[in-house]
Amino acid sequence: MRPGYRLILLLFISLTSQADEDGSQYSRLDQINTGNASQVELAFSHRNGDLGRGFPGKGHSFQATPVYWQGALYFSTSANLVIAIDAGSGTERWRFDPQLPRDIGYSESASRGVALWHGDVETCPNRVFHGTLTGHLYALDAASGKPCSDFGDNGRVDLGIDIRNRRTGDYSVTSPVAVLADRIIVGSAIGDNGAVELEQGIVRALDPVTGELLWQWDPIPSSPEDPASSTWQGQSASLTGAANAWAPISVDPVRRLVFIPTSSPSPDFYGGERLGDNHYANSLVALDADSGEVTWFRQLVHHDVWDYDVPAEPTLTTIRREGQNLPAVVVVTKTGMVFAFHRETGEPIYTINEQRVPASTVPGETTSPTQPMSSVALASQAPVTVDDAFGLLYFDKAGCEDIIRQSRSEGIFTPPSFEGTIESPGWAGGMNWGGIATDADTQLAITNFTNMPGLIQLLPRTAWETAVRNQSMPGWQLTAMAGTPYGMARRIFLSDLGLPCTQPPWGEIAAIDLSSGRTVWRRPFGTVRDLSPVPIPGFLADTLFADWGVPNLGGPLMTAGGITFIGATLDYHARIIDSQTGDELWRYRLPTSANSTPMTYLHEGRQHLALAVGGHSGAGTPAGDYLMVFALP
Repeated sequence: MRPGYRLILLLFISLTSQADEDGSQYSRLDQINTGNASQVELAFSHRNGDLGRGFPGKGHSFQATPVYWQGALYFSTSANLVIAIDAGSGTERWRFDPQLPRDIGYSESASRGVALWHGDVETCPNRVFHGTLTGHLYALDAASGKPCSDFGDNGRVDLGIDIRNRRTGDYSVTSPVAVLADRIIVGSAIGDNGAVELEQGIVRALDPVTGELLWQWDPIPSSPEDPASSTWQGQSASLTGAANAWAPISVDPVRRLVFIPTSSPSPDFYGGERLGDNHYANSLVALDADSGEVTWFRQLVHHDVWDYDVPAEPTLTTIRREGQNLPAVVVVTKTGMVFAFHRETGEPIYTINEQRVPASTVPGETTSPTQPMSSVALASQAPVTVDDAFGLLYFDKAGCEDIIRQSRSEGIFTPPSFEGTIESPGWAGGMNWGGIATDADTQLAITNFTNMPGLIQLLPRTAWETAVRNQSMPGWQLTAMAGTPYGMARRIFLSDLGLPCTQPPWGEIAAIDLSSGRTVWRRPFGTVRDLSPVPIPGFLADTLFADWGVPNLGGPLMTAGGITFIGATLDYHARIIDSQTGDELWRYRLPTSANSTPMTYLHEGRQHLALAVGGHSGAGTPAGDYLMVFALP
């Protein structure tokens, strides 16, 4: 470690109001509290101008969580602009544009923020690190926004080298790097449905000054000496890609541990070319920060064929159990379950049972006979039955009932099938990138989640090609899964009117007691005001439809003031909630949905709450380019 790295980084953490290297989504600021939250007002709004215009395919979504340092906010946009603004007024200080090509498609479309590093070096002692949708990592001078000339190739490192990169735009970085004093850790985002042989989801540690590679780790084991290799049959480990860490990575600087949340191996919905449990994929993995070697791991989904990535940053906290303070790491999942492990040993803190689950009926596929089930679960794991069908009108509900009768639905982990499977929770359900906010002092944790199943159907190759050619499955996403005998079709389980086909609430927010895993409170989250196929006045959405909730993407922020600040819902609102009771204390109407995780900072004696309001085309909300900052009068 270079002299001064650790000292300066620790000083930075102590002086920064929002330093969340542990993923806790918690701040000790308490100026805004349960007694005055109703008085919060808009302090300023900054518009960055990036609305995804000119990019083909997926619309881009502004989802960044800003970073505060020395009177400035630093953040990124979906087109990978990096911007620094004055934290008190919103006046722009500088912006950097990596000039993404606009004549190609991208497998991903988000950028969830930047990271800052500080060291006693002459050139760029304060650096903003930012990964792009083209798979490049930039180091920028925090003072000017100019590339740091000593990092990589004049401020840029190409991460797409030696990872089987097929095409620019297929391999991206969408989450901020994790920062230790002497190294930065970076993962990647990969479009993992296209084929068997995709890019490798390698995690790298780089020198923050030079960009030199210090170590790399592939979630798919390449060495036959790795114990995990026995869970990949035949040569599948050498062919399969992905299993990448697209969600943020956490670091424990004291224990020198790096916590990696891994995703599903390619392709997502058929595993016949990668039979076995596929260890390190769909896992929480603790790596030694100095060597990159696996210290321990826990697989949360065996042989994933549901796109059940570990989607959120692992949260480092303390859990009190039987009079002991346990150093813990907590993860939330798309399955709607919460897992907690001892940070040093990987031993479960909440009970995990291996339960039998339905078997696949697709030729060539062999799913795991059991799956790990946490004792702390929020989303429903039950089969979807005709009694669960929902519709505003008779024909609407009848259409949903017909699909339920025709589909395979045997509870969570029902495998994809030829007749069609109802996946519940769906790949966009449960908890997602918003994660969980934890308060180690009160032992309270808050997370929001979506109750919205998806439909999955596997098609023999000829039938899939016919469906693509004839455009005979409108509304379905059709993906080739090249290298397998089948193509895939999937869509969110919506009625003809565009509402979820199952009973509400479709979105919820809940608090759990970290010590016991017990649910403290649970509420429907959001209103159907902006989701309904017909306009609904706000007062009706808050009364007649108050218990329906809505799907949500983005996360909560807890503070020592006893409040939780959150956007996330597909209705266009930001909310402040009483953390202890779940009661809503304040609501603010936004120009579009805010599918990001907020932050807070203290600037010139005044606490501010900042939220990226960018909409989400995949969820049907319009694009936005607003960073909205709130404070007391």
